[in-house]
Formats: sequence, C-alpha cells, structure tokens
Amino acid sequence: MNAADSAWLARFSSDVVTASEAELRSDITLGGKLLLGREGRLEVCYAPFEHLGRTARVVLLGITPGRHQATNALLEVRRQIISGADHWTALAAAKSFASFSGPLRSNLVAMLDFIGLNSWLGLQSCATLWLGDNDLVHFTSALRFPVFVDGQNYSGQPSITSTPLLRKFLAECLSEEASMLCHAVWVPLGPQATLAADWLVERGCLQSHMVLKGLPHPSGANAERIAYFMERKPRELLSPKTNAATLDAVRSQLRSKVATLTASGLA
Repeated sequence: MNAADSAWLARFSSDVVTASEAELRSDITLGGKLLLGREGRLEVCYAPFEHLGRTARVVLLGITPGRHQATNALLEVRRQIISGADHWTALAAAKSFASFSGPLRSNLVAMLDFIGLNSWLGLQSCATLWLGDNDLVHFTSALRFPVFVDGQNYSGQPSITSTPLLRKFLAECLSEEASMLCHAVWVPLGPQATLAADWLVERGCLQSHMVLKGLPHPSGANAERIAYFMERKPRELLSPKTNAATLDAVRSQLRSKVATLTASGLA
C-alpha cells in the first residue's frame, strides 16, 4: 500500500479518532466534517473503504456502502488507530470487518460456493474470504464511499452514470481499482453494480469474460430469488414476482463461466 492508498484516511483520521463512538453512531458525517460532496438531494461522505487488495483474485462489487457498513468501518478504523495500528493495517481491518456485513454475507457466501467460485479459488468455502483468505478478495462498491438521498441509503436513483457527482466517483475511484485488478474476476451485486461493471467493460478497463453478472442480490429481501437460484425452491412454488427463466439462464451462464475459468487454470 502506498501513500496514495491512505490519502483519504490521512485527511480525515484526526476527526474520526477524536470523535466518540456515540458521535460516530449518531452522525457518520460528524456534522459535515466527513462530507465529500453534495448535489441536490445527494450527499457523499467519507468512510474508510479505500483499502485495495492488490493480490485479489476476485472482486465483490456492491452499489455503495450503506449507513450500517459505514458506521462499522469508521468505528473499526478508529479502534485500530487508537490501538496503535498504522493506516494500512487499520484500513484493511476496517474494510474486511464492515464489507458485506450482516445477514447478506451468509447469502453471498452460499451463492458464490454454489456457482463453484470456492473451487476455482481452491477454498473449501468462500466464507474464508472474510477470514484467513482475505488476501484473495477485494471488497468494493461502484461508489466507494457512502451515498445518501435525503439522508437515506442510496439504492440506485438517480442513476450512477447520469449524475455528475456520482459519475465523478465512479471515474476517479472505480476505474483506478479496475486498472489494478483487471486480471481478477469481478462479481457485481445488483443492477447498479452491474451497470458500473458494464461501464468498465465498455471503457476497456475489464474483459467481459472476467465479469460474473446476474447473481441475485444477497439481501434478505431477495430470499425467494436466492432460493430458486440455488435450487432450494421448486419452480411451481414461486410467486409471480420471480422470473424463473431469467434465473435459470443466469445460473447456467455463471456456472459455465466459472467452470471455464477453473479448466483454464486462470489465476
């Protein structure tokens, strides 16, 4: 990790460390001190998600850190620095601790194992990507830093690519990550993350065969789609909101792509 990797934390570490845990939990912008930009109803604020896993073989791409994840990351980086950790160690610990935290992590692990990504990585389960094998994974988001709309977590509207403020972070942060991890397999989660991955492919930052698109978002609200995708729920019991044909096609494509990667020995 070079100085550029920790430049964001160097800018904000004093504010984060001197704030109390209660202050961070109640207002992750710390009264605007961590605010990075504002446009209309949108706000972007700092949270320590800039650590780059340069040895990663897989990149898990979300849309943007939510308030819960951002709070966890800020609290962990604060704890690490107060304990005497350098910025590189603090950022790595904060990102691993907070990325895809909560119930969605177990859903994500189950689906990654289901399509065979654990076998391609040589792991018993992708669960260890959050533990001793975290050198194999890079956790990131289409929008690296948390975005809020009217104070609520950003969920895709307005579109990432059509909004100048959001497009700025897409171009400055995600493009940089793609250039350094172009040989890793990228797994976008959800429509906006997929849109960002397509944006990177269109600009030549990534090769399309290295992007595993279509995995159902691991949110608990997506339980039925996840269950059908993983062949845990029969087609005849699905509600009208779940498109079985689409999930069948995605399941086949993803398994085929991972099998091809495994057979090729691509690392």
